[in-house]
Amino acid sequence: MLLTVDLERLDIRPGDRLLDAGCGEGRHCFGALERGASVVGLDLDLPSLRMARGALRDRAEEKGALGAVLQGNVFQLPFDDGCFDKVICSEVMEHVHDYVGAARELARVTRPGGRVAITIPTATSEHLYLRLGDDYFESPGGHIRIFRPRELARGLSRAGFSVEAVSFAHGLHTPYWVLRSIAGLPDADRSRLVRGYRFMLIRATASRWMDWLEKHVLNFVCPKSLVLYGTRQV
Repeated sequence: MLLTVDLERLDIRPGDRLLDAGCGEGRHCFGALERGASVVGLDLDLPSLRMARGALRDRAEEKGALGAVLQGNVFQLPFDDGCFDKVICSEVMEHVHDYVGAARELARVTRPGGRVAITIPTATSEHLYLRLGDDYFESPGGHIRIFRPRELARGLSRAGFSVEAVSFAHGLHTPYWVLRSIAGLPDADRSRLVRGYRFMLIRATASRWMDWLEKHVLNFVCPKSLVLYGTRQV
């Protein structure tokens, strides 16, 4: 399973209540469920939620836990204060104007002492894509800012989180998005090179050697994603 957040580093434990804000098709939800957590995924994209809903519910029933998804946005979370032990928000902050406001809402629903993992694209990869073409940033629903890690860390601190660790992910995906940017995003899937690299990425998920190469080499050379880990301040 292709995860951006290291669930072991986030310290997901059996019985934890986890929110995945911006869950997409639920990859982190499924991962946390396998570690014994009860999970709720939230996203604006209804088709993605429909793809995740049935399988997540069924797997949660098998595990004797909660597994649910619902449509919503990160600025108005329909949950009580402090009701989650762990919160994930992956590849969302680069899409919103008021990222500190979004982080404050995440902090509101995280219990004091609870853990959070926020992921964003790396500034290096974003600037590279921007140099190769404007489509990456001009597509509807695309990115509206390029973060520096310290900028996001300061925003999380203002929202009520103490940032304690950083990691990098998806070094294999940076070349893929380079190819897509060169091909032009609206037409990228027509490119044989793009399709071939995507096929390689799918194969790589089952390769221990490629997993080692990404985690021990590429994530330090050309990571696509940055992960900040923090704790809700008491």
